[in-house]
Amino acid sequence: MAEPQADASGNWHVSEGNESEFLTRWQEFLEWTKASIPGFITASLLRDSEDPCHFVSVAKWESPDARTKWKAHEGFAEHLMACRKLCDGFEGGDFDLAVLVS
Repeated sequence: MAEPQADASGNWHVSEGNESEFLTRWQEFLEWTKASIPGFITASLLRDSEDPCHFVSVAKWESPDARTKWKAHEGFAEHLMACRKLCDGFEGGDFDLAVLVS
C-alpha cells in the first residue's frame, strides 16, 4: 500500500517593499524543487487579500518520506533562506491528510 500524500506549508510575512522579490525567489525555490527532488507533486502560494505582505504556501508530496528528503537536501536551506531573508516572520509546518472533501 502506498504512503499517503503529505504537505509542507509556510506562513510568510514579507517585509514591506520586498513582495515582488519574494515572489521571484519563492518561484525559483519551487522550480528548483520540481527539477531536483523526486516525489514533488505541486506547490501553491496564496496572497492574503487584506494584507499584501502575508502569504501562505502549500507544497504537496507523494509521501512523508519524499518531503523529509527535500528538507534534508543540501540545496534546501539555501533556497529557503533566500526567501526568509525578505521576511519579518516565517513559520513552516508539515501536515498529513486528515479529511478530504471533493
